[in-house]
Amino acid sequence: MAASPDPTPSVNLRSAFGGVFGFLILVLIGVLAFSIRIFSVIKYESVIHEFDPYFNYRVTKFLSKNGIYDFWNWFDDRTWYPLGRVIGGTVYPGLTLTAGSMWWILNSLNIPLSVETVCVFTAPVFSANAAWATYLLTKEVKGTGAGLTAAALLAMVPSYISRSVAGSYDNEAVAIFALIFTFYLYIKTLNTGSLFYATLNALAYFYMVCSWGGYTFIINLIPMHVLLCIVTGRYSSRLYIAYAPLVVLGTLLASLVPVVGFNAVMTSEHFASFLVFIIINVVALVYYIKGLLSPKMFKVAVALVLTIGISVCVVVIGILIALVASSPTKGWSGRSLSLLDPTYASKYIPIIASVSEHQPPTWPSYFMDINVLAFLVPAGIIACFLPLSDASSFMILYIVTSVYFSGVMVRLMLVLAPAACIMSGIALSEAFSVFTRSIKFQLFKPVETNSSGAEDASSGSSTSENDTKKADKQVPTIKAEDGLRERPSKKNRKKEKETVEKVPKERETTEKVHVKSQREKRLLVLPLEASAVAILMLIILGAFYVVHCVWAAAEAYSAPSIVLTSRSHDGLHVFDDFREAYGWLRHNTEVDDKVASWWDYGYQTTAMANRTVIVDNNTWNNTHIATVGTAMSSPEKPAWEIFNSLDVKYVLVVFGGLVGYPSDDINKFLWMVRIGGGVFPHIKEPDYLRDGQYRIDSHATPTMLNCLMYKLSYYRFVETDGKGFDRVRRTEIGKKYFKLTHFEEVFTTHHWMVRIYKLKPPKNRIRGKTKKLKSASKTSTSSQRTGGKSKKNPWQL
Repeated sequence: MAASPDPTPSVNLRSAFGGVFGFLILVLIGVLAFSIRIFSVIKYESVIHEFDPYFNYRVTKFLSKNGIYDFWNWFDDRTWYPLGRVIGGTVYPGLTLTAGSMWWILNSLNIPLSVETVCVFTAPVFSANAAWATYLLTKEVKGTGAGLTAAALLAMVPSYISRSVAGSYDNEAVAIFALIFTFYLYIKTLNTGSLFYATLNALAYFYMVCSWGGYTFIINLIPMHVLLCIVTGRYSSRLYIAYAPLVVLGTLLASLVPVVGFNAVMTSEHFASFLVFIIINVVALVYYIKGLLSPKMFKVAVALVLTIGISVCVVVIGILIALVASSPTKGWSGRSLSLLDPTYASKYIPIIASVSEHQPPTWPSYFMDINVLAFLVPAGIIACFLPLSDASSFMILYIVTSVYFSGVMVRLMLVLAPAACIMSGIALSEAFSVFTRSIKFQLFKPVETNSSGAEDASSGSSTSENDTKKADKQVPTIKAEDGLRERPSKKNRKKEKETVEKVPKERETTEKVHVKSQREKRLLVLPLEASAVAILMLIILGAFYVVHCVWAAAEAYSAPSIVLTSRSHDGLHVFDDFREAYGWLRHNTEVDDKVASWWDYGYQTTAMANRTVIVDNNTWNNTHIATVGTAMSSPEKPAWEIFNSLDVKYVLVVFGGLVGYPSDDINKFLWMVRIGGGVFPHIKEPDYLRDGQYRIDSHATPTMLNCLMYKLSYYRFVETDGKGFDRVRRTEIGKKYFKLTHFEEVFTTHHWMVRIYKLKPPKNRIRGKTKKLKSASKTSTSSQRTGGKSKKNPWQL
């Protein structure tokens, strides 16, 4: 019988080619993730976007100029005047340290990039890292094909693009990578039981804690999965190694971050991890005792361990309840409570509810942000159950919790995006596997079914016979060689006999498993036409997804909020009013002047105008923000007194009534009323509403028409068109002609989007009073000269 050729070289060549091809695909995915996010630079310019990124950019500039020690000890007197802010203890330093390190490395390599350029491109670079981390995570769950598909989907998903375009220098730029990479290392440790990966997992969690406050999602999701594995009887030593070092080492490292500190062990967001840590140690002790004792003794020991464990848990829970009960918010932060109870923020913390990204999303936003992935996620969940493993159960738990949190807060669509991409990648990979296998089976059925089956049977029988013969020949030789050294005992002879007998048995079992798997695969074979049509439909679906993602990246999410554009019949219009206003403040005001505005524009004013602000986007002091809201809601004179007490020289308002910009201060004004009224009860929201409706036309209430925000927004507005028609509210304003007595207009941008007013000094009004007193004294002296009788002051003795 001719010897069959050895298939090992072809298999090795195929695996090597597959590895190289997969590596090239990953490189292309990284290039795609980076390039799709630079539309903002190509279409506009290299500029920082939004509001929070300007603060991060300012902090990164300070770090690169002064060093890390000055950064940790930096007290910023340009913000929250007169309180100030300790930057090192109130900021998540991960983004700043990452960009600062990148800038330092590039300059050390003689690549002279500015800090602003590094900050602009940090998010696109880390989006490529996030795509590669997604590949690693999905590969651990369902294999290489699913990993490549999930990575390609994440590189283009609009939900992630919205927070990672070039110029979006916010914490989420690096935090999503840290989130996915932490989950990957947890699953890797769970699959391998390696303490090395467990240590890396704790370090990745530490980087996540440094980067974003959303780290609490990790430290609650992983304990939930560990508890699920314990309850469903899936406990193993690998599970303990994956979880215990994360809690111990991760908590110690998290407490080193100044903004977190003792909150890592004192707040309710972390208590679930400690409770599960106690439970898994009790379970580990039970399994350890089970291996040492007999069944009878084990029952007694289990009763003892459970008694002690339950009593310890009761004591710990009692301590936690006492700590929680002593806090008015039960140990939870306001944002965490708003996630658990979506109505909490609107009832008790209007400052959180006023932020647009804290609002619940609408159904169209799901289609906008994840597109066709919303329809593929259920198929991915089903695929994770076939078969169900520890890794796939974690992904199911991840997608379920992220769907809930994204439904509460639109900002957390960002957390849903990786889970949706992973589930969709698994679904597409499994679908392509079934369809391509069906086509391959149908096309090569007459060739392979007869010949390959016979060859497999003959080769299987021949190999088993050869193996048994070889084993029979090898046994006496081994025995003879051993006999020269020493005579084997009966126990050794028995072991050798068992090993010889095990060889053909193991061959038979592996052949049976192989045949069984082949039968199961053939059960999933579909007709040729149906498979071809299904593959074509999946390709079309992918093409629609790519087109939508490119459109979202180029049009919907690439425009920086600092520079606005609009298209009309006469072409493209650019609105650069924000930089125009900040430039005027920087060049026409004193360095120590204080500027008051609503908190949305605090970061931009400090970074771009280099002027001191009263409040900014950190929103850590609700009373200070309520003071500004009360001033904006008050009549002109009380508002002047409030601003003057804060040493304010200029007031900045954003107005979109002329050009139709909807995110102006008039649309935000009711939140100023609510926040101000929460601290100062004389401000009441119904006073600004007419029959429950918010109006600025002739039917508006007198309180609304006389408040400072209305006057600063609509001062001289009637001069633009003669009617005073507001294009945002689509109505004519109610009060068109009025004068300002305590404020004077000093600058209005080209499109009237930003208006700056200066407080009139008090001496002007005192001069007016002294003139009246002088005129009154002149009239009294003249009356005395004419012999008239002057009235005596009743309050004078």
